[in-house]
Amino acid sequence: MSSGGCSTCLETVFAAVLPPLSVFFRYGWCSPEFFISLPLTLLGYVPGIVYSLYVILKTPPELPSIDGDRPYYILA
Repeated sequence: MSSGGCSTCLETVFAAVLPPLSVFFRYGWCSPEFFISLPLTLLGYVPGIVYSLYVILKTPPELPSIDGDRPYYILA
């Protein structure tokens, strides 16, 4: 849901404090990444942090789109 250096920095800080929150900011409520991060955090705080940092830093954010196919900057 976010794109940019500042938002990635904030998501990284949230990943250290509350890992599922950072994944929620990036992918939303009904994403498989969120539902993987939540039990990992509940079972052990460190695995939740590691997974959240991996998801945030290794996967690019989704580009916002109107019709699901093209990003905003291509529509003009």
